[in-house]
Amino acid sequence: MALALNGESISTLPQYELECGITLHSVNIAYKTWGTLNTERNNVMVICHPFTGSADVEKWWSKLMGCRQAFDSNRFFIFCANVLGSPFGTTSPLSENPSTGKLYGPDFPPTTIRDDVRLHKLILDQLRIVSIAVAIGGSMGGMAVLEWQLCFPGFVRRAIPMVTCAKQSGWCIAWGEVMRQIICSDAAFNNGYYPPDRPPTQGLSAARMAGLLTYRSSASYEERFGRKARSGMTCGETAEEAGHPLYLAQSYLRYKGALFSSNFDANCYLHIIRKMDTHDITRGRVIGGLDEDAALTAVLSTVTTRPLIISIDSDILCPPKEQRQLAEGIPDAKLDIISSVAGHDGFLVENERINAAVLKYLQRELSEFY
Repeated sequence: MALALNGESISTLPQYELECGITLHSVNIAYKTWGTLNTERNNVMVICHPFTGSADVEKWWSKLMGCRQAFDSNRFFIFCANVLGSPFGTTSPLSENPSTGKLYGPDFPPTTIRDDVRLHKLILDQLRIVSIAVAIGGSMGGMAVLEWQLCFPGFVRRAIPMVTCAKQSGWCIAWGEVMRQIICSDAAFNNGYYPPDRPPTQGLSAARMAGLLTYRSSASYEERFGRKARSGMTCGETAEEAGHPLYLAQSYLRYKGALFSSNFDANCYLHIIRKMDTHDITRGRVIGGLDEDAALTAVLSTVTTRPLIISIDSDILCPPKEQRQLAEGIPDAKLDIISSVAGHDGFLVENERINAAVLKYLQRELSEFY
């Protein structure tokens, strides 16, 4: 019997053991679905959201959704679940710790990409899903796509990881540390024990601005803003700024930072940064005296999904060499490098080219659904 479960849902598990060995109790998992699950229960498209995304794909990847688009709910039962530590419904620092009756805050235990994938698999089991037709995601979502293939070999038929890596680089870890220190330097942060009505908005806003510099390329900032200033406006927020022009690049970052800090949580932001820092697909999977490169080669060689790996040539956060490494190590993988000045965010910006590449792959690899 076909099953339609469109809309937002929250499932609660009595307990869940994390990779770090700590057991969470009364774990909420927020997820959203579109479309109809077929009688074989195998037409499932799992979309894995990026760092600050949510289970609501329509809010951040809407142009790929719809009839005859890559994310077509007339063909696939689309599933997206929110990750642990995110402020959008799944258990996080904003949740109540059942053992204390207080919010977890900075005491929320560390989680990994692997924890999220294994947790989300339990929800698919509840839905009695037999297999995933395709798992898709970019950036942190691409990390999850890699883990889906390795945690549950044979359960995932095809995969499309975008702008992602086999393990978090030192460059990304360094940027994560910059953002951590910015947040922690806000006097309101108070080591993470801040009241909900007085969060460290300045620190979170500034950290987001720093992050935005890595999500785009320098060429994109020049193309979009250059040295243009807002007409007739000057910076007057401090004495030092008085009389100086307010450049569009400044205005953009300030607006984005303020908007983000009003919708996200600082402890959640720090938690997810640390989660991504732990990403390493070889962790715990290689036994013996292999060096780092040999260990990665050994793990990648086990992937059987013939994935489409998508790269953006101007990405400075997860540069194309990292996707090329995946494509060279996974049997029968295809690498598609898209030329764009958009940088890392290209997977969310270059909608037409991403849509065309994904559709071509799906029609070839999953022709029974077309």
